Formats: sequence, C-alpha cells, structure tokens
Amino acid sequence: MAEVPKLRQTVLDTTDARGLAEFYRQLLGYTYRDGDEPPAAGEPDERGKDWLVLRAPETGHGLAFQQVSALAEATWPEHTVPQQLHLDMTVDSVEQLEAQTKRVLELGARLLRDRIDDHEEPLRVFADPAGHPFCIFVG
Repeated sequence: MAEVPKLRQTVLDTTDARGLAEFYRQLLGYTYRDGDEPPAAGEPDERGKDWLVLRAPETGHGLAFQQVSALAEATWPEHTVPQQLHLDMTVDSVEQLEAQTKRVLELGARLLRDRIDDHEEPLRVFADPAGHPFCIFVG
C-alpha cells in the first residue's frame, strides 16, 4: 500500500485566536503546543495575535487557530454564508449530551438546532464563539 499523508490538525480562522483556542481547550481537554500557552498576566500575547495550536493528549491530533482581521459568521442552516467546515463530536448517551450542552453553553457557544429527541441519532448543533458550527451527537 502506498504511503498516505496523516492528518495533523484542523485549522479554524477566527478574529480572536486566543479566545477560540481557550473555548476548545476547555471543551475538549486539549493542551497547548509548547510555546503557545497563554502569557503571564499583564504580558502581551504575541502568539495569540497570529496562530495557536492545541493537541489532543491521547492522539496528538490538533486544532489550530489562525487570526484573521474579519470573518463572516456562517449562517447555517441558511446558506447565505456557508459553513465550509464543521466539527463532529460524540458522547455515549443522551444524558451525556445534556451535560455537555450545559458545558458548551457556559463556555460561550450558542444552540443552533436541537434534535435530542431523534431516536436514530440524537444530536445538537452549536455555534462556537466565532460562529463555526459544530455537532455533538450520541454515537
């Protein structure tokens, strides 16, 4: 079999790289790549003005956050501004989905669609603080 590339990370554009990185760090339990940690209180956040990387402790897969000056928020489920990409996450039960919904909303996400009563695939769709849609479903 021919060698294939390995997926290293998914990159999200954002107008607030540090803020969005912190949202996903807290949500997923990822850690900053060495050197990307937040600066000490009162120190300038030079890394947060450009590019930050989080890594999954168990797999090393990452999420990266690229600072941009402007970003049109996806309008999903409308198609005026397409989402272009979204993240799917799973939990083991509807009870866990309820618990994660509470956490996600406390972290600053918004609920976009609620299909928790779907017997085949209970799920909820959220927008992160930058407006990127993501799903959490029972899998």
